[in-house]
Amino acid sequence: MDERNERNRIIIRTSIIGILANVFLAGFKAVIGLMSASVAILMDAVNNLSDAASSVITIVGTKLAGKEADKKHPFGYGRIEYLSAMVISILVLYAGITAFVESVKKIVTPDVPDYSTIGLIIVAVAVVVKIVLGLYVKSTGNKVNSDSLKASGADALMDSVISASTLVAAGIYLLFDVSTEAWLGAIISLVIIKSGIDMLRETLSKILGESVDPGLARDIRNTVNSFSEISGVYDLVLHDYGPDFYNGSVHIEVPDTLSADDVDKLLRKVQIQVYEKHNVVLTAVGVYAYNTKDPEVIKTRDHVSKLVKENPHILQMHGFNMDQKEMTMRFDIVVSLDARDRLAVYSEVCEKVEAAYPEYTLQVAMDTDYSEQYESFSVITP
Repeated sequence: MDERNERNRIIIRTSIIGILANVFLAGFKAVIGLMSASVAILMDAVNNLSDAASSVITIVGTKLAGKEADKKHPFGYGRIEYLSAMVISILVLYAGITAFVESVKKIVTPDVPDYSTIGLIIVAVAVVVKIVLGLYVKSTGNKVNSDSLKASGADALMDSVISASTLVAAGIYLLFDVSTEAWLGAIISLVIIKSGIDMLRETLSKILGESVDPGLARDIRNTVNSFSEISGVYDLVLHDYGPDFYNGSVHIEVPDTLSADDVDKLLRKVQIQVYEKHNVVLTAVGVYAYNTKDPEVIKTRDHVSKLVKENPHILQMHGFNMDQKEMTMRFDIVVSLDARDRLAVYSEVCEKVEAAYPEYTLQVAMDTDYSEQYESFSVITP
């Protein structure tokens, strides 16, 4: 909890710095833009105000996301940060569209700009300020894993390009008496629009639910598999409830010689260690028991595994169990998300095993590896 509070303090402090810097720049640019009748400088000033608004949204979103879990939202409010980033993306997109419309108007009915020395100096200073601010905000966002800060930082860096283009337009006008700022404004507006669309697409993807970071999935599997009693780690599912806040479930494979008390103690150790090492709450740990006593069952398991893995879209087979009295055979197969028709792959595998063991009734579950980074986490031959 202390780490999360510190993270929120860093986000809020960084956002306040962004608000102060952008309001300061917006005021100066508005004055200079009105005095010189420069659409580019005025567009820059409006963009600074939108950046300040983005920082306000980041603060509000961080405060709301930090609320404690309650009955209505038992997993907390962390995903509000993604909604904040989405609103900022929409603001960036809106600013780009507005700037493009204004630039097109100036292309159709151009004004004669009046560039003053002091105005150009202020714009040059603004370029430096926005570069420093953008790098600071974006690096802080990467450090604390805040999409809102990362979006604000990227937007600030984009602003520095806009301001720099104003200086370029002024230089061309003063040297060649040709006004290009409306054209430059239109081009840069398109870049801003693309940036807004990209940010919006990224935040929507997180809201919909993305695959977990393969590195985190691998580390959790390694932690679980470090217990000597565990022979395999499967079906890891993690649910993202905000930046760096996960809970999920996993299946483990243990020998059939363990008692219920042994399994209970083991599950508690696994949950505690995963939380302490990775800050991930495992709300459920399922158990597969593999046969260690019957050589015929072990031989059959190895043969079935060989048959199953002949299909290139099968990542793994686990949870094998064979009841020779009831003539049933149970196991799970992990079908890759790359398969064009996963159900067809599943049916093909079942038919192949049925053909090899027609006397058995199959109970096959189709699993999904949500990180698509399957490695051999089993010390037995599956």
